[in-house]
Amino acid sequence: MGTFGPHPDPPAQAGERGDLLVYTGLHKYDRHMFASSSASPAAAAPYSRVKSFLKSELERGRWRPGELMPSEAELVHQFGVSRMTVNRALREMQAQGLIDRVQGVGTFAAQLHRVSSTLTIRNLQEEIEERGHRHHAQVHVKRKEAAQAALAQQLGLRAGAPVFHTLIVHFDNGVPLQCEDRYVNPAAAPDYLKVDFSTTTPTRYLLEVAPLWEAQYTIEASAPTEQEARLLGIARTEPCLVLVRRTVSRGVPITIARLVHPGSRYQLQGDFRP
Repeated sequence: MGTFGPHPDPPAQAGERGDLLVYTGLHKYDRHMFASSSASPAAAAPYSRVKSFLKSELERGRWRPGELMPSEAELVHQFGVSRMTVNRALREMQAQGLIDRVQGVGTFAAQLHRVSSTLTIRNLQEEIEERGHRHHAQVHVKRKEAAQAALAQQLGLRAGAPVFHTLIVHFDNGVPLQCEDRYVNPAAAPDYLKVDFSTTTPTRYLLEVAPLWEAQYTIEASAPTEQEARLLGIARTEPCLVLVRRTVSRGVPITIARLVHPGSRYQLQGDFRP
């Protein structure tokens, strides 16, 4: 399971802060980041039909997080398959973080912010505070804008439709740690611009009002733009860890965000269990 977190020993001094950043390169990730495909239910293997049905019903909201889902016996009867087939479908969904299984009790819809066994969406504020450090944020942009064509496509909107835009710099003990440039679909979070992001984070708020169903992301090491460097108080030549993430809730795109972290202050952590 992979997570992102502050470097154990961030620098003691914060750098200069500067102009606003408006990120317009979202179309760069269109082809390889957001493509998906699905097999025809009629042609799918028996376990895939069971899995496809349960995922579809979860997406529609038939079972809210924590609610009891059909038992293995009920699914065996409904689909006319073996218990082993049903068990395989449920095992795969559990591995993806979509359901919870309690032996002797049943199967439950999982909390939807747990995307899969390989990606954990965490709130940066919580990560910082768990280390005994102080988080604060500076909001540089918080407004409604007209979506350009590439951005509109990623959020399921028509070109020129309203979109919410925030640009926030997050600090760890006074040191700039992340530049968060985020666009939000108003249909997914209509009150987004009313939120005070000096007291909470967009990640925390969006997980509460629009639990994500799926996420697509890219991670790359690259130099910051001139504006990102000024916002983070770093040199243009300093390598950064850049995460671009798009999330969807029950078929509706929620948000797309570009998260830029100075390489000397942030690290990717994970573990592997064969």
